Amino acid sequence: MGLSLHSQDSVPVRDMDPYFDEARRLRNQNKIDLALETLDRAAEEAEKDEDIKGLIDCYHELAILYLKLDREKDTQFYWDRTSVLLADIAYPYGDAIHKYIEAILLFRADQSYQALFMLNEAKQLNNDRNFFNNILLTEALIYLRLEKYESAAKNLNSLVVNSDIYEKDYLSTRGYLGLAELHYKTENFEESAKNGEEALALANTNGFFSEIRQSNAMLAKVYGKLGAYEKALSNSTNLLDIQDSLFTIEKVRVEAKTADKIRDDYKTEEIARQQNTIQELKESQNRSELTAILTSAFLIIISLLAVSLYRNNQIKLKTNDLLQTKNRELQVARDGAVQAMEAKTNFLSTVSHELRTPLYAVTGLTHLLLEENPAEHQKEHLKALKFSGDYLLNFINDILHINKIDANKLEPLHMEFNLKKVINEVMDSLQQSAKENKTKLILDYDSEIPNHLMSDPLKLSQVFMNLIGNAIKFTRGGIVEVICKLKEKNGEDVTLYFEVKDNGIGISKEKQQSIFDGFEQGSIQINREYGGTGLGLTIVKSLLGLFESKIELRSNLGEGSSFSFEIDMKSKEELEDEIAFEITKGEYDFKGLHILVVEDNKINQVITKKMLNKKEISCDIAGSGEEAVALAKDNEYDAILMDIHMPGISGEEATIQIRKFNQTTPIIALTAISLDDSVESFYAAGCNDVVTKPFKPEIFYQKIGENIFDKKVRTSLS
Repeated sequence: MGLSLHSQDSVPVRDMDPYFDEARRLRNQNKIDLALETLDRAAEEAEKDEDIKGLIDCYHELAILYLKLDREKDTQFYWDRTSVLLADIAYPYGDAIHKYIEAILLFRADQSYQALFMLNEAKQLNNDRNFFNNILLTEALIYLRLEKYESAAKNLNSLVVNSDIYEKDYLSTRGYLGLAELHYKTENFEESAKNGEEALALANTNGFFSEIRQSNAMLAKVYGKLGAYEKALSNSTNLLDIQDSLFTIEKVRVEAKTADKIRDDYKTEEIARQQNTIQELKESQNRSELTAILTSAFLIIISLLAVSLYRNNQIKLKTNDLLQTKNRELQVARDGAVQAMEAKTNFLSTVSHELRTPLYAVTGLTHLLLEENPAEHQKEHLKALKFSGDYLLNFINDILHINKIDANKLEPLHMEFNLKKVINEVMDSLQQSAKENKTKLILDYDSEIPNHLMSDPLKLSQVFMNLIGNAIKFTRGGIVEVICKLKEKNGEDVTLYFEVKDNGIGISKEKQQSIFDGFEQGSIQINREYGGTGLGLTIVKSLLGLFESKIELRSNLGEGSSFSFEIDMKSKEELEDEIAFEITKGEYDFKGLHILVVEDNKINQVITKKMLNKKEISCDIAGSGEEAVALAKDNEYDAILMDIHMPGISGEEATIQIRKFNQTTPIIALTAISLDDSVESFYAAGCNDVVTKPFKPEIFYQKIGENIFDKKVRTSLS
């Protein structure tokens, strides 16, 4: 498992980086003895310059090299050394690598779930691309052991098309090797052979000798299963030649000797330092009688302490035995908790997808019926049906949102945005609800707040959407005021105060403690009168927790309510105000377009086709990923609507295959997204946009128009 111990994004270039580059190259080519010597020189350089972070990086690299030699005890030795150094220094990147190595040790000790947990903690500490790619590789190996082939395939496919600036070819080789093993385990031997050949070609080109050996071993097995015995014999012969030339007893002996020498040299130097200290004490002892007396007294005290320490050590050993027993019990409990959380996540993922698919049919058919000029008495029933479908969809979205936060699948972004614009957009979207309730919306915005802030505008807009929406719902014929104030500014660091207050029905004192719990709205009567799921404030509380903020509530029954909170952000005053430029939503002329619809559900096929035909768009239907790839190869389409969850190859895999021969046709993911789905993975596979089923028809048509007609405009803007 290779790793570049300097970041592609955030860690400044140091004088030792050439050492790390050379060691990484030698390690990937299985020249372990030379890599060890290179890192030993780097450690000497770091120690001479008193570069603690550099020394930590050297020890981490040595620990990873010893893992490649299957010498876990030596890895543990260097891991312990970095633990001591990290205790006295703030170094998030070093902490991340430390947890990464611990995860590999856990994985080798058959503690797969703890290893996944530790890898997730490592990802929270650093977002370096090379580091993230190596975590993807380690996760894939764990998923293969756990027989979670779909998750493993997602990671391995990402590695195959990675853009890592340090280890692109090496990571691609490992990705192909992993896919070869995955397909071998699932008895898809032809795909296994294909990926094995890709891995062997890359490994031969770059001199990755260990991977050459692994590729030949895999291909020998696969071709044996396929009955291609000549190819199997050829790969077996190659394997024997490689083992004879590269993995000889002499090479192993030299590597072991070098590894032992570096480890023993370090220990010898440590002993020498201690002996120098003792010699200095002896020399000072001879300087005066007073020093001799003090030394004697010191030795007596040391002797007494030794006796005391011996007794304490016996007690500690017994205590450690007890702690180890308790730790094992805790690990079993933690494994159970992780499995329970995973079961809950999988259940919600399955249920949400199964509910969204029929909901798409309900909302889609309702829209089509409303477009066909129904009778007035039918229109009332259809509108009621549409309202019920929208309500159920919002309910599913709220539950999934809370569980994503609970499952640590949401993290706050860090991007530049204009706060006033975000809040105005939220308030504009809620103006119609306010008019229906005859409620006035007021924004009190502090002009001292910087125009350019760094935080997560999407999650902030979700917070304000829920708070302002709640205030409007429970305030009829009143006022809802949104207050934004600059509380403190110190350089780039700013603290902002937010408050949403209304003069609505208010909340009783006894209900204020439980109002942030799920499905709580104060009373059954309030729920029946005002509607809603009671999940809005739960989502607000969970989202603010991501910003390490807490929400405060002040309310009196019949007088209104006030919700306030504070958030720390970064300001970017040096940026100039940009002139807002947006592609205006317009009517598109869809007539004559030809689109490929990839959908396995027959009802959804009918609905999507009818919605396209209403705009005079013709379409072909593909019922599987394989059929979609074949049609895209033989025909030209203006766009492709791609379902993600399908039998056979998934929509993501189909998109990856299409992008190999067609990089221009817009592909829009049209899917009932679930809890485990990652929108980022859709874009990584090659999708241009994502539309979540069930969707609003106007959004559906807008996305098609934007990706076909506005593609050139968006390209020039990016």
